[in-house]
Amino acid sequence: MSTFLHGIRFSVLDRSRTREGEDAPQALRDTVRLAQEVEALGYHRFWVSEHHGVPGVAGSAPTVLAAAVAAATSTVRVGTGGVMLPNHRPLVVAEQFGVLEALFPGRIDMGIGRSVGFTDGIRRALGRDKDEADRFGEQLTELLGWFTGEQTAHPQVHARPTEGLRVPPFVLATGEGAGIAAAAGLPLVIGDLRGRDRVLTAVDTYRAGFRPSPWAAEPYVVVAGTVAVAATEAEARRLLIPEAWSLAYSRTRGVFPPLAAPERIEGLPMTERQRGFYEAGLDGHVHGTEEQVAEALERAVKETGAQEVLVTTSTYDRAALSESYRRLARAVGLAPPTA
Repeated sequence: MSTFLHGIRFSVLDRSRTREGEDAPQALRDTVRLAQEVEALGYHRFWVSEHHGVPGVAGSAPTVLAAAVAAATSTVRVGTGGVMLPNHRPLVVAEQFGVLEALFPGRIDMGIGRSVGFTDGIRRALGRDKDEADRFGEQLTELLGWFTGEQTAHPQVHARPTEGLRVPPFVLATGEGAGIAAAAGLPLVIGDLRGRDRVLTAVDTYRAGFRPSPWAAEPYVVVAGTVAVAATEAEARRLLIPEAWSLAYSRTRGVFPPLAAPERIEGLPMTERQRGFYEAGLDGHVHGTEEQVAEALERAVKETGAQEVLVTTSTYDRAALSESYRRLARAVGLAPPTA
């Protein structure tokens, strides 16, 4: 176990991935159960994501799911990784988080991203278009203003019960988003750990441009990525197979499918292009035994100067996923919460 990692926070983002043979409601219920498991292991946060119209992902309404998670837990912080602000009106997002904070005071995080629905059909259904993402900085300013009562986009309008409450905001970012987080004086969530050079560039941009704000006095960096831990390196790599195939399939077929069992994937015929995406999807993730993973995470934290690691692992076997989180908790020295 690495003593260097003591004091580094470890958190979990679950995307409510569906599995072959299971329906979406089962995936959502399993997300809630996973939150209870990682809370007992001592993880700091448990976040859920937003995806619209994706066959392999059940999590389309993150604030609703966050309410279910918060109701089923008692100590872990609960939030979103994230709500995609360009998909929504900032007032509605502020109201949703205000309600969450009112119901679960002191435990809610507001992770905000700048992506917009990923197909033309989904964007039309949401009433948005691609250029909404270009207005992210403006939308973020309005969103934060609903909490402070200082928004100017809609004079004499107030967000209830939001105004006056403090819900910690985080910006999920790559590239330009790091500069937006810095200018707003907000914590930065950046991933993934595989693209280390790109991550380091974004983190440097963020720290250099950071302006202290009422939300954060100094830069705070959360690095996100897949981490798989098992008894052997080969077993840990095997946990990566279902997600790697889903990504390869989506890149070549345009549909993101439910996770399949590794043994089924290994027997599938793949085109040369699919094989390339599949192999790329397996490479670079932090995986291995507890000792190997602790060493890799220590290097990542030293290089980035991150204060927190957000783990986003998905795999077909839920028992193996739970075991991976147990092994990771042991490897980095997490302790169960005290009563």
